[in-house]
Amino acid sequence: MNSSMEIERQFNRSSAGSYDEHANVQKMMAEQLAAALKESARESTSTRVGSILEIGCGTGIVTSGLVEKYPKASITALDIAPGMLQAAEQRVRGSQPAVRDIRFIHGDVEKWSAAASLASFDLIVSGACFQWLQNPKQTLQHLRRLLRPGGLLAFTTFGPATFYELHESFREVYRQYGQQPQRHGLTFQSGAGWRDMLVDSGFTHTNIQEERLLHVETYPTPKNFLHTVKAMGASTSEAAVTPGIGRRRLFVDMYKTYETKFSVLGGVSATYELLMMQARVPYKDRDSDKF
Repeated sequence: MNSSMEIERQFNRSSAGSYDEHANVQKMMAEQLAAALKESARESTSTRVGSILEIGCGTGIVTSGLVEKYPKASITALDIAPGMLQAAEQRVRGSQPAVRDIRFIHGDVEKWSAAASLASFDLIVSGACFQWLQNPKQTLQHLRRLLRPGGLLAFTTFGPATFYELHESFREVYRQYGQQPQRHGLTFQSGAGWRDMLVDSGFTHTNIQEERLLHVETYPTPKNFLHTVKAMGASTSEAAVTPGIGRRRLFVDMYKTYETKFSVLGGVSATYELLMMQARVPYKDRDSDKF
């Protein structure tokens, strides 16, 4: 997986306009997160949200919704890319009074959460960010410590069916050349995998909710699809150089295979598996100091 410095570089590059232009799926996930928070608030009227942490605020799409939904809460918006933070602050500050308690912090959540104060947030949210975590189980343990009794962790991320067409096209090309298929892109955790890590981090099965949605986008060509992914700052690969297949030949053949197998009206299809996970700390929490 990419290092935190490489991830920061990618998202800094995309923060100057290209992210918002292409982030249609991320906007859908922001709406999914907002709907889940609304439903959670309806079901848990006894929890007052006074302090919120947003992880990976990006250009402020989710942040703006939090500011509107929780007008009296203090909000800490964290992101690894300074360019993203600047865009988020510009989006949010213009509509808010100067006295509103909103902090924008540059930091890597995997390091930042380890040093943050115990039981300091009522709500921790993250939209389309957790797939980048290099040590997700450890980070979830830290986030569990940061939640007060009754506090909620809610996040959206991508599931393993994401980019199915792309991975199947690469696999077929590797097989044609008699090579072992390699993964081009991140390996995404399943909902069951996230649930297990949440339990291992101190949340209980009965306080975890999971939603899964398959969404299909259409792009003019496979190359246009990859351009869109790159424009969002999400270009990465776990594949190594393979002897016997040049990079140019690999991609030319992949494009042909993709168009042959996954053409639809208007171009080619690309599947996104959207996961929505929620985990709440019990109201009478006796375990917050164990992690």
